[in-house]
This record gives sequence, structure tokens and C-alpha cells, in this order.
Amino acid sequence: MKTAQLVALCFTCLLGILPVAASAEPYIISADGSEVTDQKTRLIWRRCAEDMDWDGSTCAGVASTFTHEAALERAATQSSSTGLAWRLPNVKDLASIADRSRINPAIDPTAFPVTPASWFWSSSPYIGFPAVAWLVFFGNGNVYGGGRSNSFYVRLVRASQ
Repeated sequence: MKTAQLVALCFTCLLGILPVAASAEPYIISADGSEVTDQKTRLIWRRCAEDMDWDGSTCAGVASTFTHEAALERAATQSSSTGLAWRLPNVKDLASIADRSRINPAIDPTAFPVTPASWFWSSSPYIGFPAVAWLVFFGNGNVYGGGRSNSFYVRLVRASQ
């Protein structure tokens, strides 16, 4: 009887460890380094904020800010020009890459280097307030509402094929 209890306890402990091991490497970096795939959501993210480029070792250049309308237009333009279905992420998608165990920026620095510790647009409207959309603040990983006429950063996402 004690052996069966020990086996059950070991099995339970093993099951408790497996999710930790599976999440140790949450992102897969593309061969060219410009994209990361989130293993949990299967979403593919641009590694750099818009107007920055992957130079082989980090995100280079200066990230640009956009009004909400311009951010949506940017996603549509990138989708058309690349032939890939890039979009502005909804707030749930965008919040999924925030890492609240980190600060300034609250995001994995290996997967998303040189991310400004600032606000990034989501495509999600702030219901009841048409002039507001949801943002994720990558200084602390929290979600806020922001006026659509303000300019904030953009990180594009697409579904995996």
C-alpha cells in the first residue's frame, strides 16, 4: 500500500513539474530572427516594434508611434506588402506577451529585444467609449485605455500557418 501511495505521489509531482518544463522556452525564434512564435498561443509576433528592424543580433533603429487609426492602417499595409496576414493584436493577444515578473520593459528581452517600456496599441475597442482603445503598458505589463488620437507603439502579430 505504501509503494502505491509513493508511486501516486511521484506521478502527481511529475505532473506538477511538466507544465513548468514546457513553459521554460515560451518562444521559438524564426531562422532569420525577425519573428517569434509563442508556443502557448501559436501566434507569430514581429520581434521588433514597428520601424525597427532585426539586424541579426538585435532590433535596430527607432520605433515609431502611431495614432490608433494609423496603427490599423500600418497593419493593413504590412499585410498587403508582405503577403502575410499581419494585424494589430487584440488586447488579449498583446497582454499574453507581457511578463509582469519583469519591469521596464515587462516583456521577455531575448524574444523581444529593445522593446520600449511604454504603451502599445491593441485593436480592441474600449466598449462604451468610441474614442478609446485598449493598450498594454510594457513598463509594468498592465492594460489601460487610451485615446485613439494619441500616438503609441505598435507590434504586429499573425496566426501561424
